[in-house]
Amino acid sequence: MSKREAVLRLSAKRMLTDVICEFEFRAPDGSALLPFEAGAHLNVEGPSGIRRSYSLTNDPEETDRYVIAVSRDEAGRGGSMDLVDHAAPGTDLLITWPRNGFELVKAERYLFIAGGIGITPIRSMATVVTRRPGTSSTLLYLGKERSKMAYLEDLLPTDTHRVDIHASAERGGRADLWDYLAVPDDGLHVYCCGPAPLMEQVRLSTVHWRRRNIHLEDFSGVGTGAAAAAPFTARWNPTGKLIEVPADRTLLHSLQDAGIELSSSCESGTCGSCELSLLSGEPDHRDLYLEDQERAGSIMPCVSRAVAGPLVLDRAG
Repeated sequence: MSKREAVLRLSAKRMLTDVICEFEFRAPDGSALLPFEAGAHLNVEGPSGIRRSYSLTNDPEETDRYVIAVSRDEAGRGGSMDLVDHAAPGTDLLITWPRNGFELVKAERYLFIAGGIGITPIRSMATVVTRRPGTSSTLLYLGKERSKMAYLEDLLPTDTHRVDIHASAERGGRADLWDYLAVPDDGLHVYCCGPAPLMEQVRLSTVHWRRRNIHLEDFSGVGTGAAAAAPFTARWNPTGKLIEVPADRTLLHSLQDAGIELSSSCESGTCGSCELSLLSGEPDHRDLYLEDQERAGSIMPCVSRAVAGPLVLDRAG
């Protein structure tokens, strides 16, 4: 277990809808947990050893627990079903300490757009913003049916914080985002989390906005064929062995093909399971896991490649 990992106890579990399950984690000895900020996520290793990233949805002022909500996806790769179906209260699970790539900046006004399970980080953000003096916000929560939308009862409007619920089955169609995004506003920051089509819709609807005002959260991972790839060479430092990485093969799989035993889980650059130490070479980082200051000495071989090599690699310390 690395210094970025801990074993926490699943202290409570409850179904919020027919497919969305909430999980509460606490320290086994009842001690305080490391602090987090709204928008942060952590990785959870389920009972079957599958590791996935989930946004924290509770109030960052709560120092004794982490809360996530997971949508059980039968069409996924098994991570959500592993947690929802097999993780029982009282079980100790391996987690990574919270990290934040979806930081809530200070602003005068906010527009939060949440689609489906994307409400999880947005709920935490909305909680924080309602305490900030001199701020206002609008939360647009999109879903098909109210019965399938988690945390509706928690989203309470105030005089300065508006909540718009749009259930498409009741409204006869999708919400028109142009009503919210037509006019750019330098004082307004837009935060969106949800399925890929919603994210793309927000991207297209804000091409006339300043990029710094648009914040999108995406944990769908990185497609290994999404960007151009070229062959390169890696050197495994413990043995000095040179490994050729073809254009159509990932660095992770090439290392495993060469007989190097490496752990992995999501294989989409989000969970951190396959992290390796980068000793030299010029990497092409394509992951969503490493923070900027970590990229000089680490690489995620499931998605990242080389600009110039060879990449000299070792197990993560």
